[in-house]
Amino acid sequence: MLLSEILKDWPCTVSGSIGMTVCGITERSGNVKKGYIFVARKGAKDDGLCHLHEAIESGAIAIVVDRNTAINIKIPENITIITVPDGRKFISYVSSKLAGDPSESLTIIAVTGTNGKTTVTHFIGQLLNMCGKQAAVIGTTGIFSNGRKISMEVPEMTTLPAEFLHPLLKGCLDAGMEYVVMEASSLGLSTSRLDHCIIDIGVFLNIGVDHYEEHGSKQAYLNAKKKLSSLAKELVVNADDEQCMALVHNSNRRTIYFSETMITDDASEGLYLNSLPGRHNRMNALAAVTTLCSLGFNRMALLSLCQQLQLPEGRLQRIEESGITVFVDYAHTPDALHTVLSSLRRECSGGLITVFGCGGDRDHGKRPMMGEVATAFSSQVIITSDNPRNEDPLGIINEILMGIDGMSKNIIVEPDRKAAIEKAIFEAKEGDVVLIAGKGHEKSQQVGQVFFPFSDFRIAKEALQNKKSGIN
Repeated sequence: MLLSEILKDWPCTVSGSIGMTVCGITERSGNVKKGYIFVARKGAKDDGLCHLHEAIESGAIAIVVDRNTAINIKIPENITIITVPDGRKFISYVSSKLAGDPSESLTIIAVTGTNGKTTVTHFIGQLLNMCGKQAAVIGTTGIFSNGRKISMEVPEMTTLPAEFLHPLLKGCLDAGMEYVVMEASSLGLSTSRLDHCIIDIGVFLNIGVDHYEEHGSKQAYLNAKKKLSSLAKELVVNADDEQCMALVHNSNRRTIYFSETMITDDASEGLYLNSLPGRHNRMNALAAVTTLCSLGFNRMALLSLCQQLQLPEGRLQRIEESGITVFVDYAHTPDALHTVLSSLRRECSGGLITVFGCGGDRDHGKRPMMGEVATAFSSQVIITSDNPRNEDPLGIINEILMGIDGMSKNIIVEPDRKAAIEKAIFEAKEGDVVLIAGKGHEKSQQVGQVFFPFSDFRIAKEALQNKKSGIN
């Protein structure tokens, strides 16, 4: 597409030629190729202006800036300089244009909520497939085409940046997909990744404690979630969640509600999900059914299909051996941990051992809350590391312990996550349940800037086999 065609409907000032052909756009200098636009945006930790030389050397034909600042290197005369009000929105707009606006030809469903996004997107995808529809699912656990995971070179992010999202949507369209179901994270919404993606249905699941510090405040987090109510044409909302109801209160979009006893304003009795553990998964299934009802699918037919729903990887993923049951779950917020533990407590005949930690460089406020929740439901708690990132693991653990102060519970601190998982399983007796929470499907552990191979599921499975074999 010609640069002149891209810029004609976008507010900007231009210095240089606009007659060249644009092949792509990126804010990552390492991804620049010949014919690309490079957006030199200032991020939280880096500034694109520091990478202009690399971008030009790699073939950038235009540089975009979104602030009044001096450019400290000499720019070749054949490089066009474009100034725009908002670099993120410009990337979103151009990415969609270069891909041929694929969201216009797809039915896009975006799911937001503090907890449950991954499960609900997969449930929606599964139900669409059962109804004979071609559907892709995009989110935390990867990219799935009709239930089959596909490998693509994209960042491991809940909501993909626009420069990756729109080419992916084009690929889905070319592959014959009719529906795309995606997770809409608060960070994805607040950074304009979905601004030029035409969303047919926005689903609001719940609002809990997470990402406050990354957004700057609880209100900023809520505002990010609320953005989906203006991006989507129609809304599906959890009527049992007061925060969700408040976020859509003044929306002029058609809105359909679900609750524990209701689907699209009708009673939901008859939805028995013996194959899915926990009340929260009943709610996740109700959200998925309501979403398909809003698309015109038959309610009773959908309810009959719910028995076939399967949880995605790392969501109450179960392993059993010698009378011990281990669950691996992504629960990494107080609400999610409370929901999972309360469900397991009701179904557990023996002891309930919980292994968990909290991620570094994330909300400090939720750490003592997680500790309080874990001790309230568990017969034993082993506090360990999650992804400590750039924080001291013991410092994180001490903040978790602040929520446990004075509680007469069996608390063990083991910073080594592998050792903590093994200890929980080796000490478990027949009839006990072990919950390993926080990382779920993840296949690595981040310590500092290094990612080490690490799978809770694999380690738990090996520990159960070793216990069976008498290896300690």
